[in-house]
Amino acid sequence: MFDKILVANRGEIACRVIRTARKMGIRTVAVYSDADANALHVTMADEAVNIGAAPSKESYLLADRVLDAAKKTGAQAVHPGYGFLSENAAFSEACKASDIVFIGPPVGAIQAMGSKSAAKQIMEKAGVPLVPGYHGDDQSPAILKQHADDMGYPVLLKATAGGGGKGMREVWSSEEFDEALEAAKRESLSSFGDDRMLVEKYLTQPRHVEIQVFCDQNGNGVYLFERDCSVQRRHQKVIEEAPAPGMNERVRAAMGDAALLAAQAINYEGAGTVEFLLDTDDTFYFMEMNTRLQVEHPVTEMITGQDLVEWQLRVAAGQDLPLTQEQLQINGHAFEARIYAEDPDNDFLPVTGTLSYLQPPEESANVRVDTGVLQGDEVSIYYDPMIAKLIVWDENRDRALSRLAKALREYRISGMTTNVDFLYNLATADPFRKADLDTGFIEKHRDLIFHKSEAELEHYLPLATLFLILKRNQDAYNLASQSTDPHSPWHITNGWRSGSANIHDYHLLINGRDVTVVAEETSPGHFSLSTPAANTEMNVQLSGNLEGSDLHADIDGHRIHASIVAHDGIYSLFTQDAALQFSIVEPDCGDQGDDAEAGFNAPMTGTIVALPVEAGATVKKDQAIVIMEAMKMEHTIRAPADGTVVEFYCQPGDLVDGGAELVNFEATDNE
Repeated sequence: MFDKILVANRGEIACRVIRTARKMGIRTVAVYSDADANALHVTMADEAVNIGAAPSKESYLLADRVLDAAKKTGAQAVHPGYGFLSENAAFSEACKASDIVFIGPPVGAIQAMGSKSAAKQIMEKAGVPLVPGYHGDDQSPAILKQHADDMGYPVLLKATAGGGGKGMREVWSSEEFDEALEAAKRESLSSFGDDRMLVEKYLTQPRHVEIQVFCDQNGNGVYLFERDCSVQRRHQKVIEEAPAPGMNERVRAAMGDAALLAAQAINYEGAGTVEFLLDTDDTFYFMEMNTRLQVEHPVTEMITGQDLVEWQLRVAAGQDLPLTQEQLQINGHAFEARIYAEDPDNDFLPVTGTLSYLQPPEESANVRVDTGVLQGDEVSIYYDPMIAKLIVWDENRDRALSRLAKALREYRISGMTTNVDFLYNLATADPFRKADLDTGFIEKHRDLIFHKSEAELEHYLPLATLFLILKRNQDAYNLASQSTDPHSPWHITNGWRSGSANIHDYHLLINGRDVTVVAEETSPGHFSLSTPAANTEMNVQLSGNLEGSDLHADIDGHRIHASIVAHDGIYSLFTQDAALQFSIVEPDCGDQGDDAEAGFNAPMTGTIVALPVEAGATVKKDQAIVIMEAMKMEHTIRAPADGTVVEFYCQPGDLVDGGAELVNFEATDNE
């Protein structure tokens, strides 16, 4: 076994590998960019080496610097995690040439599966069932489009070197094809340095089911059952589970055997995942094979009781697989929810910021949190916006799902928008509970998943209002205590005014909704609420006390404890059952300018990739004007109407801040 390994990655997967290595008595070396100098994976490792600037292409993707760090520290092996160099055949070959073990499959296996089109050809010869499509070498746009037209729409464009949803586009008509192809090729080139494409028939109601395989250097191979990864957005997985609900033993064995057949066809070693599309009639089709550890591997660990990173290390050291197929069993059910810094209400665009408050649920035998960040860390533009993976386990699916919902409610993050509420709505949606799954689940059930409950607002608006009243009084008291005349009437903290009732009014933005609320003191320390704009009076009596960030409230005799965290004028309120954000809307003093003339603003901090039209061009509604990229995702800004692009305030390659004005655009007056 190795004495020391280098982890050629960052974030939660680097921390995950380090934990197992430490458990096995193996010393670890971390590598880090300038942006990650104080990152958790750096502090966890025994040693750490700086390998470059913040952009991954100037640090984590530089194979020579990673290898130099391994040689410098005496690491005997390199664990690549996933992403970055994990499926880079040249890096694997360079490790071998430097007499450093690459903890992954042989170079030939990576090369065979590194091209999706070549992989399809290999699998076809091996007898693994394939989705109809074009996987040829002729990459001319006309040929690709001709095959798409012949197959019939919808089709799926996929980067041959891709993964993680990058370089992938659904195309629903011939008219959309050219723009989708350009975008997919551009994103693929940016992510993988390769813009070759394949075209597949797009199945409209498939499930995405993948098989975890493991092979050693001595000819042994097993599959560790399946994971259902059907629930996706932007072709990236959101919630995964194992085993796949409704899977019968016949189909499980058939898919497992097909996955091992795929692995044997390329003389595989180590951890790999064979991904299939499972149709409604139980037929299944090979999609691709990922020659690395998957993001969602923890759900397999939870149902098998195995540490897959330990398996990787043992296989890379030449040992036999720890168990045979007959010894592997499924125990219970597990879910993984990916916690992201992103805005589900804005097409899941990634967001940046500081994790000003971070309190994950308490870990136990049933709840696991894999993360690479701590409170106070920054989510930057340079890397994937994942904050953590929340993994739960229980004896059956229903109980595991209840644990997932509870743990999501206990996940408390402030300082940026996250997908936690979205995940909770998804996990508690009736079709998800009934396991009515396919890859179009989110779009099909948007109304259920993106709902904002009126009853929820009425329930939590009193809490927010009570907090603001108590905070106002507390601030006034603190100010009075510092005054040379603390008994001055200007320091009265009870809101008293001559000849009128004690009234507190607030204009709030609460969970994205604009609300005006008025609280009138009915007796000392007790208030009734009304919302004048809605012409609604809430006959509730409020009272309570505020101790730091802890609010102890009594609302009509219902005692509730809440925590409130402030960040840049935004308050995050957490209870046992819910979380919401609210802020006080400042009055408009007339200096905000005319938004209609403000041009287009960057929806996020990122890099300008392309300007598809020239300044002065006349464009049609929905035509692409600016294409930008941030946090490994591409976003297209389109014309809101027919008009003219007067001027660009940016150029390709520019790094722009979120909210920065990008375009001077004049809409055509059609009146």
